[in-house]
Amino acid sequence: MRKWLALAAVIAVAAVLPLLLSPTGYWIRVLTFTLLFAAMAQAWNLIGGLANQTSLGHAAFFGIGAYTSTILLLKFGITPWLGMFAAGALGGLAALVIAIPTLRLQGHYFALATLAFGEVMRVIANVWTPLTGGPGGLSVPFTPPSFAAYSFKQLLPHAYIALVALIIVTAIFEIIRRGAMGYRLRAIRENPAAAEVIGIDTTKVKLQTAVISGVLMAMLGTLYAQVAVFFDPDTVFSAAAISIRVALIAILGGVGTAAGPILGALFIIPIEELMNDLFSARAAGLSQLIFGAILIAVILWKPRGFITLWDALRARFVRGETRP
Repeated sequence: MRKWLALAAVIAVAAVLPLLLSPTGYWIRVLTFTLLFAAMAQAWNLIGGLANQTSLGHAAFFGIGAYTSTILLLKFGITPWLGMFAAGALGGLAALVIAIPTLRLQGHYFALATLAFGEVMRVIANVWTPLTGGPGGLSVPFTPPSFAAYSFKQLLPHAYIALVALIIVTAIFEIIRRGAMGYRLRAIRENPAAAEVIGIDTTKVKLQTAVISGVLMAMLGTLYAQVAVFFDPDTVFSAAAISIRVALIAILGGVGTAAGPILGALFIIPIEELMNDLFSARAAGLSQLIFGAILIAVILWKPRGFITLWDALRARFVRGETRP
């Protein structure tokens, strides 16, 4: 009961927070991207946390989602609400195509294979100029504000859409983690050979998880495109800006847990933006240097992620309530 009350309290705070920020200000944008990256890290957490496959190519699915919905909007006038589902279908198909030959790989071999796939997609988007706009990128056209058209004057609706997306992706993660697939994935993570012996088709289970992760990541790429308004291949297919960042968020927060990506995003995105705001004008690269030093210090302090600190605080709270 306490767990559900705590969850409701967190959602309530997240729902109220956007109302306290200026609807056209800088920090409402930071909050929107924080919620969006938390959802992206949660999608990555399915394959990286539950299936124990460290993917560095999720930018491929993310970029496919951003481009698919935007191209459908530009060429056919299809609302991004529908384009999002087309993006998810293509993202899932791409995940299936890359997962079939790579999921038998382990460790850094799988990571490098997925990284290469993301880079291939970036190159394709850069050279396929008639469709993607090439290095010049694409701009989401302005349309009269309308929920049906996914067009808003202010960022406030985008913040709430990102919040709903985070709740949905987290719910999917928890359903999988607590269900039969979650038990199979944990068995595979602990000992793949033993899992095969007891009748688990390890490749099939990991393949299903990879496709779900790819679908969600591509759909979130649509949300990003609508918030960013303009993007290019080097942005949405970037390994550093997307793939490595979402993996870092999940790992720093606590990989394999529902709360981990949320805690990681609440730390990394605001701190990174704050460092850029404070130090980017003083010297080239200074903000990233300080941000990197902070990340190193945090990893050394909590190598298993912020989830350990969260669990310790929750345990202390429970002991305090049960104490006579």
